[in-house]
Amino acid sequence: MQKQNYRNIDLPELSKQVRSEDIFNLFVDRYAEIIPQWMPLQVEWMNSLYRTFQDPEKFMIIMSLIRRTFETYTSNFVKIDYKSYFDQDEIEIEAINVMEISKALDIPKETARRKINELEELGAIKRVNKKIIIDRKTWPNIKPQDTIIRISRFLSSLSNILNDDKKITQTFNSKELSNTVEEYFSFCWKLYYDMQLPMLLTFKKRFGDIESFHIWGVCVSNQIYNSEKNQNSHMSRESFMEKYLLESKTITGINAMSISDISGIPRATVIRKLSKLIKLRYLSVDMKKHYLTTGTHAKELKNIQNVNLQNLSKFAARIYNLTLHSKK
Repeated sequence: MQKQNYRNIDLPELSKQVRSEDIFNLFVDRYAEIIPQWMPLQVEWMNSLYRTFQDPEKFMIIMSLIRRTFETYTSNFVKIDYKSYFDQDEIEIEAINVMEISKALDIPKETARRKINELEELGAIKRVNKKIIIDRKTWPNIKPQDTIIRISRFLSSLSNILNDDKKITQTFNSKELSNTVEEYFSFCWKLYYDMQLPMLLTFKKRFGDIESFHIWGVCVSNQIYNSEKNQNSHMSRESFMEKYLLESKTITGINAMSISDISGIPRATVIRKLSKLIKLRYLSVDMKKHYLTTGTHAKELKNIQNVNLQNLSKFAARIYNLTLHSKK
């Protein structure tokens, strides 16, 4: 009887995998150290989202279609790397179902239909027979190279804090993390959109529209940026939020022109949305026309933030573990 030869393979060391629960607990315990690194990334992403079509809901439609396409790839064990994806002249995406998009993105059906038609007029998406195509000329607008770099740097820094806190036994440098995202792009970017789309939808519901949330987020980011002038890493989450985010008297606010310059949102729109945010008591304004966040909705916003941080923890853990197992 012929003896069979079995090839030894390196199976994943499950004891070394990163747990999302540990990451979330770190966010809470070392909030004042981590949030000043994370919040500017989110604002930068929101800025690029707005500037692409000057309409966040159009970008969300594109995100939703690409996410569903990547979900189909993943369910069929298809892996597409970053270069292969963006080297294509045209990429077929999942068929457009206006009712599904309307429901998923909380957009009225006729509004969803109109925005899809406008995306077709812009050439962002095309119908070719029964296929739905994203054209190559759209690539410069949706290509996430800068986002990958920023995310990889953040995750690398976060891994150092996790290691320092004895949550993990190894660290990850930004290059190996970006290599992971690029190699497993279709999978990783599905995970990224799984994190970002619920965040946008939750805040849209809370603020009434994406632009208002975006403007509020710029104000928050400005206050966090100013907080970095002090030594705050030792502060608890509650103390940090109380001092810098909840009707702070120690931080200089930001004016409408700066908000417009940072976000890309026209100044007239910014001023209109600022008036709304003051009326709803999300923001206050001082004698110099500088805008600051208030503590009026602190409890509700903290609950939303907890969910968002849990989703970020899951995303980070998946990228770390994929990077860890890719080393084998």
